[in-house]
Amino acid sequence: MTRIELLHGGFLLFHDPFLAPDEASAAFDALLAEVPFRQETIRLFGKTILQPRLSAWHGDPGASYTYSGLSLAPNPWTPTLSALRARVEAAAGSTFNSVLVNHYRGGDDSMGKHADDEPELGTNPVIASLSLGARRRFVLEPKKGGDKVTLELGEGNLLVMAGTTQHHYRHGVPKQAGRGPRMNLTFRRILSTPAPHVSVEDPR
Repeated sequence: MTRIELLHGGFLLFHDPFLAPDEASAAFDALLAEVPFRQETIRLFGKTILQPRLSAWHGDPGASYTYSGLSLAPNPWTPTLSALRARVEAAAGSTFNSVLVNHYRGGDDSMGKHADDEPELGTNPVIASLSLGARRRFVLEPKKGGDKVTLELGEGNLLVMAGTTQHHYRHGVPKQAGRGPRMNLTFRRILSTPAPHVSVEDPR
């Protein structure tokens, strides 16, 4: 595990590898069969667009999530998601009651730069990001000044974003021509009483 210090009290924990290659491949195939992926419509800069990837929201009852004008009620945990949650919680030292599963069908699918700073996540949320399938470039850049961090995520590695990371940084997955399918599971904890929120428009 590698710890990466960020500005203003943020930090990353990078486990590469986290899952063995055969475990990562089996999890990818199982999630393709278990998860009801769909292409959601979101509001972005006043326009309605289709997200450039497939996704699904899973979690405990009541763990609803809202971003970019999209409100999601959780699907139940699948057997594979439950098993992965237990392992990710042990590595991250945190408990999670929900997960956003993104399926990048190829290099043309992407994730715009954003911060996971919705009010349901509270102050200084811990976000644990498990990546399966092809490696893709992950970019984390400060909102004001400083150096950006670039990692190649995939093949069963785990990135934990913690401390003040979501206050001071934005992250995304740009397009990369020729890359194969990938899944990213971002485990998080939805709070029953959201904390006050400072709005940052989310380009997801």
